[in-house]
Amino acid sequence: MLEINNVTISYKGQPTVQNFNLHLQPGEICSLVGESGSGKTTVIRAVLGLLAGGGKVTSGDILFNGRSLLANSKEEWRKLRGTAISMIFQDSGAMLNPTRKIGHMFVEYIRTHQKISRQAAWEMGVDMLERMRLPSGDNIMRSYPFQLSGGMRQRVGIAMAMTFQPKLLLADEPTSALDVTTQAQIVRQMMELREEYGTAIIIVTHNLGVAAYMSDNIVVMKNGVIADAGNREYMLRGNHSAYTQTLLDAVPSLGGVRYV
Repeated sequence: MLEINNVTISYKGQPTVQNFNLHLQPGEICSLVGESGSGKTTVIRAVLGLLAGGGKVTSGDILFNGRSLLANSKEEWRKLRGTAISMIFQDSGAMLNPTRKIGHMFVEYIRTHQKISRQAAWEMGVDMLERMRLPSGDNIMRSYPFQLSGGMRQRVGIAMAMTFQPKLLLADEPTSALDVTTQAQIVRQMMELREEYGTAIIIVTHNLGVAAYMSDNIVVMKNGVIADAGNREYMLRGNHSAYTQTLLDAVPSLGGVRYV
């Protein structure tokens, strides 16, 4: 479904990600892990055509259902983003306009992609919020972002991203800055999205526990290149690279027991 073939991404002529390769099948979950600045978020932003600061894919290609995304026009991107490909940002609360109620933003988002009445869009939004296990979706729609907790705002972001049942979901640190209980709830809900909709997911995370629990495949990045890659069992138990072992060794143990 998604093919990233030997992609190099550069800013002002300087490559920050080099020779990156990834093939993703429908319903598959892949985690990108590695230290800060290793290029993880740059990769998923390139997939969605959202490279900031003049970043460009300078070589290679990104194919979605056999078609190059690099050839998309602005109108083609507008139709694709939020429908076939969606993204959950690191802090959904920061991406929401603090001066507008959730319902106003949700309805506008839905009507941008689908010609339906405001009332129908409102009901669609309420239904998606409640699917994300947010109590009283109607009250959430009438709330401002600052009236919701971090976990609730993150669920709003997931609900909006999943409104049109995308084939591919890109998640940039979706559990960071959340308490452990909320992290577990968000992870379970993302797993349910795969089960219910067959959504493929690329998740960027520093949390090897999350990667180990969710992923079919794990890609380890360092300094803009792939340091290691393989299925979950190989990456956690196999003959992986010394850098991957360093990351695994950094995971805290509880009572002498390591959970990744």
